[in-house]
Amino acid sequence: MKRIAVLWKFSRPHTIVGSIVSILTLYLIVIDTHHVHQFQLLFLALVIGVSNNVFIVGINQVADVEIDRINKPELPIPSGRLSIPQAKVIVFVCLVLSLVLAFYVSVYLFLIILLSSIIGWAYSMPPLHLKRHHLSAALAIATVRGILINVGGFLVFNYIVNGSLEMTLNVRILAMFIFVFSIVIAWFKDLSDVEGDAKYNIRSLAVNYSIKPVLVGGHVLLGLAYVVTILLYANQFTSNNSETRDLFYGHLLLLVLFIVNAFSIKLSEKSSIRKFYKRFWLFFFAEYLLYLFVYMVK
Repeated sequence: MKRIAVLWKFSRPHTIVGSIVSILTLYLIVIDTHHVHQFQLLFLALVIGVSNNVFIVGINQVADVEIDRINKPELPIPSGRLSIPQAKVIVFVCLVLSLVLAFYVSVYLFLIILLSSIIGWAYSMPPLHLKRHHLSAALAIATVRGILINVGGFLVFNYIVNGSLEMTLNVRILAMFIFVFSIVIAWFKDLSDVEGDAKYNIRSLAVNYSIKPVLVGGHVLLGLAYVVTILLYANQFTSNNSETRDLFYGHLLLLVLFIVNAFSIKLSEKSSIRKFYKRFWLFFFAEYLLYLFVYMVK
């Protein structure tokens, strides 16, 4: 049980949950046309998504051991519960598993997972080490979460299930929103890591401009994404579609909660910043869960 707990901690559970809810949501949207379930495809997609996720977050922890001794000493490697050789075995197995299964499903899915893995490697490892600058870090995370998973993953599965490369309006809106959300994740995830990042020359936005401007900028950007999404669904009301109305009111509610949450953080307390970031991920989950709910009740 201790080994499972260590592996769970190493996998960065909030990112795993994010991958699972995104895959489940896209799966429901894909099968919505004919309502014919393909559970083998769903199972393989979940294994591929989770294992590739573990590879990306795992290689980051292998690369950032010294930084994490300052920023996140509770993680398995800096806390001594997992050795670097053991971590390397885990990430290697996860990488191979995700690539082999992706190739089994589709050569196009293999290319998507391969590109995602390359970006994940480049994010953490030299010589590119994309995380060292806030712009390249944000683009890397947004490309994987916003484009490769939502756009690429949807197109592959839609073609496999429905023989179509058509992308519905809902998927386009979702992909746009998650792309923006992922940029803000890249900004906010470093808010409590300023000390270690500054020491090891990681030029995050929080290091360059301090925490408050990053919080304000992130909330403004994501707030605009909520507003645009709400307006897009409001514009579809003429269709008299209950799905559209549910997505409109759902995003309106999430925007209100998002604004309330924005005023919950205490900048003087590192623990408050960390709790805020955990709550922030709930809005990421909620975005997918809203679509998941809408398609389940159709």
